[in-house]
Amino acid sequence: MKITDVPFCTIDWSEISATQHPGIEGYAYWRTFEMGNIRVRMVEYTPGYIADHWCNRGHVLLVLEGELYTELSDGRKFKLTPGVSYQVADDANPHRSYTYTGAKLFIVD
Repeated sequence: MKITDVPFCTIDWSEISATQHPGIEGYAYWRTFEMGNIRVRMVEYTPGYIADHWCNRGHVLLVLEGELYTELSDGRKFKLTPGVSYQVADDANPHRSYTYTGAKLFIVD
């Protein structure tokens, strides 16, 4: 990842309003910062959330709270708990996520 056109800056996540994104079940609440060529998000999934799409975008994702399950289009599934991350390149492995308990994530893409 090459980050361009982003000077040093800090983010107080409590000052960024959340936007609601419905899944097949449940909701995702995104607090989003975008600058240059990056998007940085603090994301919360409600209990029972299931993504409504396969994602091809590359991410660095870190689970802060809860449990997250990520499924790849080839059928592999991964359980992520607090302190566990995944990294994937653009167009490398289509993926989608779900959670039974809810989860809080930090994502850079």
